[in-house]
Amino acid sequence: MKSLLVVKLPFLLSLIFLLPACAQYSNLPSGTVKEIHSAIIERELVSVPSMEATAQVANFDYRVGPGDVLAIHIPGLEDDPGVKVDSGSKVDSGQQSQAVSRYRVYGSGKILLPLVGPVKVGGLTIEEIQARLSEVVRPVVRKPVVAVEIIEYKSQPLYLLGKFKSPGVSYLDRPINIIQGIVLGGGLEDAANLRGGRLIRDKKIMAVDIYDLLYNNDLSQNIQLLGGDTIYIPGNGQQNVFIFGAVERQGPISMLNGRINLPQALSSAGLADGHYEHRHIRIIRSHTPTHGELLVVDLARTMAGEVMPLPLQDGDIIYVPRTGIGNWNQALNDLMPNLMAISTILQPFVQIKFLRE
Repeated sequence: MKSLLVVKLPFLLSLIFLLPACAQYSNLPSGTVKEIHSAIIERELVSVPSMEATAQVANFDYRVGPGDVLAIHIPGLEDDPGVKVDSGSKVDSGQQSQAVSRYRVYGSGKILLPLVGPVKVGGLTIEEIQARLSEVVRPVVRKPVVAVEIIEYKSQPLYLLGKFKSPGVSYLDRPINIIQGIVLGGGLEDAANLRGGRLIRDKKIMAVDIYDLLYNNDLSQNIQLLGGDTIYIPGNGQQNVFIFGAVERQGPISMLNGRINLPQALSSAGLADGHYEHRHIRIIRSHTPTHGELLVVDLARTMAGEVMPLPLQDGDIIYVPRTGIGNWNQALNDLMPNLMAISTILQPFVQIKFLRE
């Protein structure tokens, strides 16, 4: 009898726990299929106008700048021990050696010529420099013949940073577009994140979509590069979403193995007051540097299990309104100080669309 009770006791306990569970779903007949809807209740696609690809220059005229090194040949100007040059006399160009001298352009844009002194050449083409030097040496050289060549291009750097196979600095000596610039960097690594790729010019992120250029063959994005430009391609290693508003810990939330959904992110940040019955979460999502969307998610239905948890994407900016439903104007006004503080690590779409304006 004792052994029989020992056998039946676990069975009875299992029935006790199963009966309440079955009662919870008594209103759903066997075989019922319940449709689960998306948590997104509003979606607005947003884009910014792209830069137009500039026409390629058939005859590229390089303009000299600081750091460039010029080879200048002016017969009759170079010092020669066998020729005495008086302050008021002219030296025939055939009297001097045919040596070629090297001159580095100073930060002021000038070079220092013997017998002449400083000469401004910055911003001039080779032809313009030759004409300028012919004019300035004419008082000391009879019938000057001037030959100028650039032997080191150092004034127009192109910075290739991030997931290039050969990152570093190149110097422009001819027209270069974005694709050619990527080739100069040895191509891209497998871990390159082109959705976050950006062209930086004059300390601003330009509206250029490197993702569309390389993946969708949108050649309108293949713009000509300028001296001082930076192409930055981040990697896929560190992926984050950002949460602001009515949460206990505002800022970035790491995506474990590149995956996280909205309830998980909110759990990591901590809802400030724990009430979500009437909250509509707002999300700014970047797809490429020039395309994104604004999403509104029903948090109450998500937490009740009535809709699927929304998977988040790298760079998503989540705003939890402090009171009620709120609207996009309120959200953006509340978000702006936070976005400005972390602007350097945000996706380029957010910087171009919201921070530049």
